[in-house]
Amino acid sequence: MTKTRFHFLTRRLHRWLGVVIGIQFLAWTLGGLYFSWSDMDEVHGDHEKAPTPLMAASAAYAPPAAVLDSLRQTETVDSLADLRLVSILGRPHWLATYFPKGHERHHKKMQLADALTGALRPPLTQEEAVAVAESGYAGAGKVRPVESLTEAGSPHEYREQPLPAYAVSFGDKRSSTVYVATELGTVQRIRNRPWRRFDFLWMLHTMDYRSRDHITNWLLRAFSIFGLLTVASGFTLFFVSRKQSMK
Repeated sequence: MTKTRFHFLTRRLHRWLGVVIGIQFLAWTLGGLYFSWSDMDEVHGDHEKAPTPLMAASAAYAPPAAVLDSLRQTETVDSLADLRLVSILGRPHWLATYFPKGHERHHKKMQLADALTGALRPPLTQEEAVAVAESGYAGAGKVRPVESLTEAGSPHEYREQPLPAYAVSFGDKRSSTVYVATELGTVQRIRNRPWRRFDFLWMLHTMDYRSRDHITNWLLRAFSIFGLLTVASGFTLFFVSRKQSMK
């Protein structure tokens, strides 16, 4: 292959690679700028969360054994994954995470019980979920229509979080939404407009247009290789053109 032919093919490859991945390079750059200049506490909505209420140390709490006895009356428990105290609307509750017998390890269930009596309690109603959202939200917006969620697949902003849940939206300037899991009785996530911008740019950054969180997809790998080829062809053109200009 002659030098002229090689130079021509290199220019052509560089031009078409620039066209193919130029838009993606722009998305990577814009996303990187937004990520580096953003306050992650603001993006995550941490400043919108009210402080977690404390529970009295002097209260006569029902022992965990009483909760497990009540649970065994309704279901056969194979093993216990977690048992902890949570505060729901000012009253302490035990939250038991367990695996029923005859189910796979990934099929865990949760059950709330009154921490003072040991009695099991049903999942939160919509009214209770709204009250939990209001108590866990430190903003000033008023509650808007509430949405009940039984599924939240990708790319939903509440993806991979406990279900069922209620999405309680507040009419503040950041369009905040508080997600309350009915079986846990607590606020799981607060999403707002900065987070949604971040999530959209993150999707463009990872090139995962389905789940938005899978950073090892083949499309991203392919474009990374194309990017290296573009840089390599650019350096090649620089040195080839430099040699020609020196003649």
